[in-house]
Amino acid sequence: MPKPLVVVESPAKAKTIARFLGPEFEVKASVGHIADLPTKGLGVDIEGGFTPLYELTPRGKDVVKELKALLKDASELYLATDEDREGEIISWHLLQHLKPRVPVKRMVFHEITRAAIERAVANPRDVDEGLVDAAESRRVLDRLYGFEVSPVLWKKVKPGLAAGRVQSPATRLVVEREWDRIRFVTAGYWGIDAAFATDPQFTGTLTAVDGRKVATGKDFDESGRAKADVVVLDEVAARSLADGLDGETFTVASVEERPYRSSPKAPFMTSTLQQEGGRKLRMSANQVMRIAQGLYERGFITYMRTDSTELSTDAIGEARATVEQLYGKEFVSPTARTWTGKVKNAQEAHEAIRPTTPFRAPSAVASELSGTDLRLYEMVWQRTLASQMADATGVTVSLRTEATARDGRRAEFATSGTTITFAGYRRVYIESVDDDDASDSEAQLPRVEEGTVVPVESLEPKGHTTSAPSRYTEASLVKKLEELGIGRPSTWASIMETIQDRGYVWKKGQALVPTWTAFVVVRLLENHFKGLVDYGFTAEMEEELDRIASGTVDKLVYLHRFYFGNGELGLHQLVTENLDLIDAAEINAVLLGLDGNGETIVVRPGKYGPYVKRGDDTASVPDDLAPDELTVLKALELLDAPKGDVPIGLHEGLPVYAKNGRFGPYVQWGDADALPPGFDKPKMASLFKTMTLERVSLDDAVTLLSLPRTVGVDPADDEEITAQNGRYGPYVSKGKESRSLDNEERLFTVTLEEALGLLAAPKQYRGRGRSEPKPPLAEFGADPASGRPIVAKEGRFGVYVTDGETNASIGRGDRIETMTAERAQELLAVRRETIAAGGGAPRKPAKRPAAKKASAAKKATGAKKAASPKRTGSKP
Repeated sequence: MPKPLVVVESPAKAKTIARFLGPEFEVKASVGHIADLPTKGLGVDIEGGFTPLYELTPRGKDVVKELKALLKDASELYLATDEDREGEIISWHLLQHLKPRVPVKRMVFHEITRAAIERAVANPRDVDEGLVDAAESRRVLDRLYGFEVSPVLWKKVKPGLAAGRVQSPATRLVVEREWDRIRFVTAGYWGIDAAFATDPQFTGTLTAVDGRKVATGKDFDESGRAKADVVVLDEVAARSLADGLDGETFTVASVEERPYRSSPKAPFMTSTLQQEGGRKLRMSANQVMRIAQGLYERGFITYMRTDSTELSTDAIGEARATVEQLYGKEFVSPTARTWTGKVKNAQEAHEAIRPTTPFRAPSAVASELSGTDLRLYEMVWQRTLASQMADATGVTVSLRTEATARDGRRAEFATSGTTITFAGYRRVYIESVDDDDASDSEAQLPRVEEGTVVPVESLEPKGHTTSAPSRYTEASLVKKLEELGIGRPSTWASIMETIQDRGYVWKKGQALVPTWTAFVVVRLLENHFKGLVDYGFTAEMEEELDRIASGTVDKLVYLHRFYFGNGELGLHQLVTENLDLIDAAEINAVLLGLDGNGETIVVRPGKYGPYVKRGDDTASVPDDLAPDELTVLKALELLDAPKGDVPIGLHEGLPVYAKNGRFGPYVQWGDADALPPGFDKPKMASLFKTMTLERVSLDDAVTLLSLPRTVGVDPADDEEITAQNGRYGPYVSKGKESRSLDNEERLFTVTLEEALGLLAAPKQYRGRGRSEPKPPLAEFGADPASGRPIVAKEGRFGVYVTDGETNASIGRGDRIETMTAERAQELLAVRRETIAAGGGAPRKPAKRPAAKKASAAKKATGAKKAASPKRTGSKP
């Protein structure tokens, strides 16, 4: 008997929905988009009204074939993709390719619960052409942007780079923050902390001397200058004042009490979920969204891509009832809290991110969720409940004390503390440290009155230095993009990943550090394509897409204006007219400063990494050196180090070099033009740990190059025994057996008898004295997904992290010495996602098509014709 066919995006979502709909429905997954622009060529018919030339993806072909077969026996078709731009265009593509002959209904819902799914079946709608137009305009616009601007980067910077309407402004923000750090001049200042022996004890900080404010960090500008109206104490002045105050009388000058009240934050939307997930749970934006997607598809939370902080009437009632049940009526806010504010350029009409109804406490779902899944669900649950809870109340006390030093100077000390008398929403949820609420310090102060003498236990002068502006983290960059109106909830996580995959940004802990390539690209775009990376312009593009979705702007008019211009240069003319004006040599040189002789030092991004240049002298920049650490002094240090391309001498008529490589310093005998006898490549040997490149001599190098050394022959089987130096230290070897030596010098002194004794002993774990396998390079605890321990190991192709089931190579900028457990978990999660999507190798940046010299019309003509119908419209 025919039954309805329901199509959703993911298999997990299909499985959950099928459970609610029962056997009367057939539920299948499209597995994301089934069609897209071709990977080669522009794929947009510019002269034909900017018509996209879609083609089925390889996976899409299989999906369409399967769904067509199921449609033959279906009574009707329900398109149940997400209710946003991307979900709408997936439904539209399905409609175009399936060409159903049965009734078609668009089914939408924001939470995957039985009640929500039944309501969606009962109240379908048609495909929203406005949302489809907006999604299609976004895709066309992004292709035009990348297709026109990226080739400029290939020609003027280096091949393989890419520009994008969101990724380029995001990269610009990271670069600008690094420039702030580079320009920042550290300033030093001193203060005094006074510990008072009261009950309870408290500490006061020096705030004024003779009525003038004592400088703190916020009183200095980026050049290290202090405001004119503050007193800057140095160490001598601070210690002198402390000595002068020692033994003097401290009196309470003022006591001020004021009521404290703090209200909860709104429920989560996409950006705030990513921010809190980053700050509280140390997750990347991509990791947060991947986990949230799974929670949504399995029916634990509502739709996770939303600009809205609204809660439905049912959700508000559920939250208030849950708070009263768990914590008591006094913890429920007197009236229902409504959160109707949306971010700039808000697009979606969904609710905030919340638990699905009926709400289930984290303890109630612990049997179904674990690890990071449970932690993120718990955070959503807590934030939702807190949004309907009563304010936290208390008292804030500000206390000021005074004393006169022996030299007559009057010093003022201040302290404040908040006593929470009613926890309110804080009983459930306290925002992370970046929020104002978290800065409310709880401290008990003694009950004292003005004029009271307070005993001093100690006076401690303390030195401080101002700090450069903090680098963006993924969480704070998402927050900034949200504030500027750049991008959308569905794009922020992928943008964080894209700017790292493209080689523009790398992570140092949680901080985002720009590469020198990013500096050059941003400089080129700012100098020659200012409008394309202007934050206001980029946000305006998002607003235009929203107007297209609402039907107030015609997409063809907008795309025509964007590409061809209207009273000002459009994208195409802007690129054409600027290309010949760009001086590649000038744009690729970032000035660091001058050496002692006034000679310019610059840094350039090179084919094999960045390097510093002074005249004809060059030196590579280490991969893990952040731009703000590459000072003139550091550049001179790199330039003055021994050069690997200059021989330190000759051995048997061939050059010997001392070089620095990926795995440390080494010496090399011969080069591509002069190979040692019997070798098909130069011979290399690592320096001992006791050696340095600056001091290695030709004799040292020849000694090192003599390795491996033949120790002798095992009389039992006539097999040769050698002494060798490896990446993990010195060892003796026979066949496949090897044993470590206790130091590198033993490579030249170990005897045959000693080697035989070592090889006869059980293989030992270094330093442990027992038979064990080679130890891991680092350990990161249990993986929340698999429950297995994560370790770092050295493999054939470099260092990787593994839980014994999944292996993931470490990323550029990652260092095992500083890697966190969260970063190791993230690498494994991304690797699993890649494998699940059918990728055998770690994800790499997609290759861009080669630049075309043909006209815009010819570019479109050369693209592969679409398998789906063109979306047409009148030309403006």
